[in-house]
Amino acid sequence: MMQPRVRAPEFPQNRIWLNTDQPLFLKDLKGRVLLLDFWTYCCINCLHILPDLKYLENKYKDSLTVIGVHSAKFDNEKEAENIRQAVLRYDIEHPVLVDSNFHVWRQYAVRAWPTLIVIDPQGYVISTVSGEGNRDALDQLIGQIIQEHQEKGTINFQELALTLEKQHKPLSTPLAFPGKVLVDEVGDSEALGSGAGRLFIADSGHHRLVVTTLTGEVLQIIGTGKSGLTDGSFSEAQFFSPQGMALDAKNQILYVADTENHCLRQVDLKNQQVKILAGTGKQSHNIRPHNGLARETALNSPWDVEKIGDRLLIAMAGSHQIWEMQLETGIVSTYAGTGAEACLDGSLNEAAFAQPSGFSTDGRELYVADSEVSSIRAVGLVDNLPVRTVCGSGELFGFGDVDSHGLDVRLQHCLGVEYTQNYLWVADTYNHKIKRVDPRTGDCQTMLGDGTAGHLDGQSTKARFSEPSGLSASAAHLYVADTNNHAIRHIALDTLEVTTLEFPGLCAPDVCLPTATSS
Repeated sequence: MMQPRVRAPEFPQNRIWLNTDQPLFLKDLKGRVLLLDFWTYCCINCLHILPDLKYLENKYKDSLTVIGVHSAKFDNEKEAENIRQAVLRYDIEHPVLVDSNFHVWRQYAVRAWPTLIVIDPQGYVISTVSGEGNRDALDQLIGQIIQEHQEKGTINFQELALTLEKQHKPLSTPLAFPGKVLVDEVGDSEALGSGAGRLFIADSGHHRLVVTTLTGEVLQIIGTGKSGLTDGSFSEAQFFSPQGMALDAKNQILYVADTENHCLRQVDLKNQQVKILAGTGKQSHNIRPHNGLARETALNSPWDVEKIGDRLLIAMAGSHQIWEMQLETGIVSTYAGTGAEACLDGSLNEAAFAQPSGFSTDGRELYVADSEVSSIRAVGLVDNLPVRTVCGSGELFGFGDVDSHGLDVRLQHCLGVEYTQNYLWVADTYNHKIKRVDPRTGDCQTMLGDGTAGHLDGQSTKARFSEPSGLSASAAHLYVADTNNHAIRHIALDTLEVTTLEFPGLCAPDVCLPTATSS
């Protein structure tokens, strides 16, 4: 990892900074070890190293300063407010420089996300490393630099005082960055009465699940609201940024993609118990197709889950694959995808995906929101159907906002897809729109949202969303997890009227006690 000594380029003036009240400059940080993290908030690999950064900045908080340099991949990620929301969502507590024009990226000759650069207390670049899995090497290097400069008397042992974004405006909304939503129109007849439906909400920013009626009455809160990996009763269980869900209505079992715990969780709605179904709690770094016992096989950021018969299909965002769990045997295995980050059609063994993040199905094909290639893919479930691209360019940088058909369509980091009434509804997340796609022809049309981030109810393109991420449909209704608005939106499919659901009595975990913990 060691490189020749090169003076680190100074940060530019007149740039936006987050998590600090004033711009930072290398000349003012002399005497400290600096760790620059070049990242972009869409990137699953960038998210994977955030725990490593937190570990290092806590271990060396009196002598190490971590600085995030946010160099955006997508146009939507260039907006400072959207980066601020990401800083809040992922609880980032170090300064972040907004590098939307790639000025700092080019100065430091960065070529990939994430890239970490170590600068010594005298302002020299000591090491550059890209990708995941470098915590131990960085820990050793930083400790060595601190010792050397302590002996020379050239280190500044004083914790840097920061004013964090969450201190400016603490997030106290009832929901926080909800990632996915699941509608159960029939409901649990024993508990709710026949015909009374439910919504299951992945309250991702609060690390919990919220169950309500279709009108917003809170029925159950599952999880303490603090991140962790704990099984047990609804009031004891802990999740870490849960995302997609699937319901076994007959047995009243909810399956949950517990994303940052790298697990699948099983929620027994009748007995009000939560347990790990698959995963070890540690991230897998094996991207080669493989299989194993569910509780003994590490997973990699499962983002969504779909139940089809006696199996679960899993959007394994971290390894760019589709996985499968056989519920009867307890075996998990790679279903489709080589592990390469790309958009390749063909057989299940040949295909490649790029951070699959949302699922839906018509029974014959599994539809996938393939976020990093801004495309909708279809994966065969029967009759040896291949993997195909329904719409979108299929290129890692082929994004935009173009209604057309097939490969001429342009989406921007789509995270959600839902099949209903013979159409696919797509959460075109970074375009702040809901679009409708014909899965047979690939024709794509904007149905809701004007492309500007905001929170407005109303009809069709008069409504506004902010990074919508999850969709779920009943016979005549579509529900949207409107992530950056911390809201669940309701759409009447016949009129395209958008309203925002209210949840009376629901509070953030640290604001007040929930009004209901069981049905």
